Amino acid sequence: MMNKNMNSRDALVLLLSAFVFLTCGGNAQDTLVPAIMTFGDSAVDVGNNDYLPTIYKANYPPYGRDFVTHQPTGRFCNGKLATDITAETLGFKSFAPAYLSPQASGKNLLIGANFASAASGYDEKAAMLNHAIPLSQQLDYFKEYQSKLAKVAGSKKAASIVKDALYLLSAGSSDFVQNYYINPWINKVITIDQYSSYLVDSFTTFIKGLYGLGARKIGVTSLPPLGCLPAARTLFGFHENGCVSRFNTDAQAFNKKINSAAAKLQKQHPGLKIVIFDIYKPLYDLVQTPSNFGFAEARRGCCGTGTVETTSLLCNPKSIGTCSNATQYVFWDSVHPSEAANQVLADALILQGIALIG
Repeated sequence: MMNKNMNSRDALVLLLSAFVFLTCGGNAQDTLVPAIMTFGDSAVDVGNNDYLPTIYKANYPPYGRDFVTHQPTGRFCNGKLATDITAETLGFKSFAPAYLSPQASGKNLLIGANFASAASGYDEKAAMLNHAIPLSQQLDYFKEYQSKLAKVAGSKKAASIVKDALYLLSAGSSDFVQNYYINPWINKVITIDQYSSYLVDSFTTFIKGLYGLGARKIGVTSLPPLGCLPAARTLFGFHENGCVSRFNTDAQAFNKKINSAAAKLQKQHPGLKIVIFDIYKPLYDLVQTPSNFGFAEARRGCCGTGTVETTSLLCNPKSIGTCSNATQYVFWDSVHPSEAANQVLADALILQGIALIG
């Protein structure tokens, strides 16, 4: 059985050498980047949706039961997100606050902010229908954040935080799973290829906007293997054994497009470093051979029956059958990975993202 933390050890060795390099110049700092700014969807939302009139919330048990506080935080997980684990690996002792929360004020703003919103994505119309924060609005909030940061840190320090911060974006999954595949008004009218291109155009617009506001180190997660999500298997797999291969093919085609769009953006924008984190392969490997990574169950989530539950619709304190030990499960609910799986994803993010940290 492979040790779940083996990769993170390698990553830490690399990071520590980078850390030594950074501190030898006498500019000792506790973290490898001054701040982390996060944008996107439920894979990275740390509670913004708690403050919105939407059904996509995770502010009640059993969400958060394995978190440090054992309380729901608005994270769509039993514990930490992959981005939380990444922040810890980079030296952060606390997590950047959800921008809409009361915590997003004063000195807390110095380590960044989280603008992500569950059920948001590259498709602005879908985000609005879901009462989520569209990416364009997340950018507006980031602009507002900058003026608040300048008041706390002074304009010179604020500018340096913005320039050297790490920017993370996770989007795309809900555009397909909660929109395209289930919406005949779209899927009967445009092809998956056309829809993917439309999403990639939106991605390009967002990155240009972020660059215009000072971002230079941007990490973007690819689409996961959508056909392996328990909800996709239940709703579209007709109970075949494997993942829904059509959805996985769509995700891979989208990932190719976003990779070439990112390469083009990097060429066009001086000083921009952009990395597309491949989370498709690590999550696919986990689902195909869970026991290699110390997991027992990859077909269903821990919460309830684990086949369709997500958010208050079904994954709640009354969900009968919720597992007692989520570390054995790749998925927490029918869409989101468990904290244990997020650890494996975070290892992949760190190793792929070394280029961003220098």
